[in-house]
Amino acid sequence: MLNKIKDLLGIGCKFSEDFNKSAAGNSKYYSGNNNASSKEAQLQWRGNRSVSNGNTQCNGSSRGSFGMGILGSGDGEGDGPGNTEGGTTGQDQLEGPGSIEDDAIHLKRRVGLISGVALIVGTMIGSGIFVSPSGLLERTGSVGMSFVIWMACGLLSLLGALAYAELGTMNTSSGAEYAYFMDAFGAPPAFLFSWASTLVLKPSQMAIICLSFGKYAVEAFVTECEPPEIVVKMVALLAMVVILYINCYSVNLATSVQNVFTAAKLVAVLIVVLGGAYKMIEGNTQHLKEPFKNTQYSIGNIATAFYTGLWAYDGWNNLNYVTEEIKNPSRNLPRSIVIGIPLVTICYALINISYLTVMSPIEMITSEAVAVTFGNRVLGIMAWLMPLSVTISTFGSANGTLFAAGRLCFAASREGHLLDILSYVHIRRYTPSPGLIFHSLIAGAMVIYGTIDSLIDFFSFTAWIFYGGAMVALIVMRYTKPNYPRPYKVPIIIPYLVLVISVYLIIGPIVDKPTIEYLYATFFILGGMIFYIPFVHYKLRIPFMDGVTVFLQMLLEVAPTSTMLE
Repeated sequence: MLNKIKDLLGIGCKFSEDFNKSAAGNSKYYSGNNNASSKEAQLQWRGNRSVSNGNTQCNGSSRGSFGMGILGSGDGEGDGPGNTEGGTTGQDQLEGPGSIEDDAIHLKRRVGLISGVALIVGTMIGSGIFVSPSGLLERTGSVGMSFVIWMACGLLSLLGALAYAELGTMNTSSGAEYAYFMDAFGAPPAFLFSWASTLVLKPSQMAIICLSFGKYAVEAFVTECEPPEIVVKMVALLAMVVILYINCYSVNLATSVQNVFTAAKLVAVLIVVLGGAYKMIEGNTQHLKEPFKNTQYSIGNIATAFYTGLWAYDGWNNLNYVTEEIKNPSRNLPRSIVIGIPLVTICYALINISYLTVMSPIEMITSEAVAVTFGNRVLGIMAWLMPLSVTISTFGSANGTLFAAGRLCFAASREGHLLDILSYVHIRRYTPSPGLIFHSLIAGAMVIYGTIDSLIDFFSFTAWIFYGGAMVALIVMRYTKPNYPRPYKVPIIIPYLVLVISVYLIIGPIVDKPTIEYLYATFFILGGMIFYIPFVHYKLRIPFMDGVTVFLQMLLEVAPTSTMLE
């Protein structure tokens, strides 16, 4: 037992024989530089690693290589990928190093054009279009201005995604903003992004979706009054537990669930559009007359309306998180963006028109579940299909959100930016269960604390700080790295335009109507430096955390993917 504990702490150079047996002989997931001294072997990663002749080193350079450093075999024998700097020889350097064959954590390049479009569309169309229309109408005051905001949000998402396409083809490392910030600004801003995304952005996103799930699930059984808030939150928490179990149990189960629920999502959208078309044929267009009557032109109202609309479009940058898995990223990344985002924008426009064929703007504002109200008025005795379809849609979105969030947490922890245990995976199922549990706990706390509208504002405010930062990174690298290969290059006016809008979206609501959520978000992001300086920069270790790590490893049956050097 003592030897086992020493191995789990990284004091030994390899895992004990019985632990390797429990991993079913898959020792490649725990392989490191076994020629290192016992004092050097650590189960963590500090700084950036370079791969040369199969030996793994930490060079502490500012060059971003997020998620790519472990691609070398690291066994000291030079017998696998990673025998040359940055990857295998003879490979397309634009695509970066490929993954180790049969590696359960780092997948091969298998995302083509169709899969890329499906990823963008599937993540963008979630609960937002079923929740956001009422909030957006309330903040704009008119149908016409709400449509302007919807279309503007689609255009802004497209421009931002095109700028991300240049960044993604310039640096094909996983991690999106993390890799771009590392390239342009160095480690501290990259850490702040991973800090905020792992602890705030992804959990709040899941909390919003689960609250939407709870609202639609409960409203299907409560027709004459508003669903009790406590019941909605209990259902949201129950859904979160089920999704957590699915993702911890099996990767294949999680992806299968995602595929099935995505199909149901498209059915829900199709039901709304066809129902609206039928009502328009009957001549129900009275709510589309005088579209700009009662419009509110307040700076703060317009900015918060953008927040609500952009929440429905969120996901436009998700393809950048899997750039290492895209086939021919220099072509398929921008093409997927150009096809996917306009398609979503058209769907959103048709859905909003469909809503207004059966509901007045006032009715949309007062309805907490717009799609359910739509179904009650259009589908008759089959109205139950609408809340069921939307509930399935939001459940699938929450499943996909946790699936991605767990991988982001896993990658950030492997960088040494979070607790070591969060970068470990289950020894038989190869799921990052500690990271999934960690995200679910934070999201559960947000479900208990917040409402949908406050969480959407909190999420959007924080997210657009980093979206704007990515635009600054692109502009900076146009000057600091003018000759760097750019297979896809956007006009320089696009990042400047998105940056200006980002600043407006960040400052506008604070100036017009300051709330405590914005202050919390700002303090939280900047507060990350309190942890970065001692624990990341100076590599300070808390003594009792080694014991906690060992206990959690044995409890959860997890292990690090490889033994890393300091």
